[in-house]
Amino acid sequence: MDEDIWKVLEIKARETRSTISDLVRAAVREKYLASPIRKTELLKSIAGLWHDRDDLGDTEAYVRRVRRGDRIRRLYK
Repeated sequence: MDEDIWKVLEIKARETRSTISDLVRAAVREKYLASPIRKTELLKSIAGLWHDRDDLGDTEAYVRRVRRGDRIRRLYK
């Protein structure tokens, strides 16, 4: 991130007793998710983004392997 942008965010975060991360998330929401039309456009633009990738392997098997065994523990954290 550019130094001038970082400084503005630091100042604004201090003024609003927020974090830079919160400010960035809010700005992204406002810019790209402010209206249902924009949200729909965004979702359409990313749908199937990795559709033609062949370097990922079986993603369903990966997700199942990662989640195996600790699902209950994660639910009650």
